[in-house]
Amino acid sequence: MRLPILDPKQLTDEQKPLYDDMRAGIKDHFKGFVNMREDGALLGPWNPWIREPRFGGPVWELVKAIAAKPLLPAPVREVAILVTGSHFRSGYELYAHVLVAEQRGLSDEKLATIVAGQRPVDLTKQEAVAYDMASALVSGGVLPELTWRAAVKEFGEHGAAELSYLVGVYCMVSVTLNTFDVPVPD
Repeated sequence: MRLPILDPKQLTDEQKPLYDDMRAGIKDHFKGFVNMREDGALLGPWNPWIREPRFGGPVWELVKAIAAKPLLPAPVREVAILVTGSHFRSGYELYAHVLVAEQRGLSDEKLATIVAGQRPVDLTKQEAVAYDMASALVSGGVLPELTWRAAVKEFGEHGAAELSYLVGVYCMVSVTLNTFDVPVPD
């Protein structure tokens, strides 16, 4: 770990409002995994973001936007997030979203296969579209037209766009976690 965890009692005036907003957002949208210490210190990507409010604040606004009122079904979102985390081999992201995906009904077999970087054979149609789109996006280059059409067919234009933004946000989350070597909680 490259950054010590910030003690909430030692936050600067610039960090305090961001901390308060992050803490509230974590309680509302990021449940089912360890993301805060008992003393209120933020873990995961939130610790690096709060250290640099100039960058962490806008990133947090984007994360909140992608988490608020999603169009995509929860299992579909988790498949896309796990494909992204697996591509980047982002330990904390995989830890957190495997737990969330289990709560949202994805089987251990599906999760193990995705985390291993492979496409499960038993994905639902929507999960398969999410897997294919996320996999294509993290691999680089222009998204294939047929993959885009499949996403629009399954989720509509707004849902397909949300899927793209979701993958993009979790690329940023993965890079943050990997840059600062954020550990999986004990």
